[in-house]
Amino acid sequence: MSRCRQCKIEILDETERCPLCNSVLEPTIEVENMYPNVRTMTRKLMLISRIYLFCMILSEALLVYLNIILESQIWWCAITGFGMLYGYLLIRFAILGKSGYMSKMIVLIINAILLVVAIDFVLGYQGWSINYALPAGIILMDAGIGVLMIINRRNWQSYMMMQLFMVVCSILSLVLYLMEILTAQLLVLIALAASVFLFLGTLIIGDRRARVELKRRFHI
Repeated sequence: MSRCRQCKIEILDETERCPLCNSVLEPTIEVENMYPNVRTMTRKLMLISRIYLFCMILSEALLVYLNIILESQIWWCAITGFGMLYGYLLIRFAILGKSGYMSKMIVLIINAILLVVAIDFVLGYQGWSINYALPAGIILMDAGIGVLMIINRRNWQSYMMMQLFMVVCSILSLVLYLMEILTAQLLVLIALAASVFLFLGTLIIGDRRARVELKRRFHI
């Protein structure tokens, strides 16, 4: 805590000059800064992410070497590399990123699906990644949207366009199932039901605010 002789006031924040007259303050008692030092925390997290990146590169180089000298028929080092890369994306984008929760969730789920597909290709591609990862990703997105709507109750209608997008994605997965590209019937149907009922529930329960949001979005 400091005191300004000119203004005769006590300054609680940790500063050297008076915010009113800009005079040099006279210290009285020591107090902690009233505001968190966000920059210091960000710098620490950035340092951790860089250390993780270095350790990831070092570990992956060692795993590639082991994969080669062991003469394995499967490039399992690619699987570990994809996994560590996803961990790095999690730190840099989900923790250090400045985007909204919805953007972070979309990017992380898409990358998770791509990770599973890449692992499937490394193992010889049996198709299980597409069969399970795509509908499972839709279900996770629907669950995430529901959670965000509960958290952001005052602006829940802003998630309706994402709900519509998930309905389209679930219909696409159904079409892929009818074309026999996807074979996980139960997951496809659960994904379709989750997307459709989430949107219908929002539309029915939201009533006027939901209709106004759709009209605003589609300029009807």
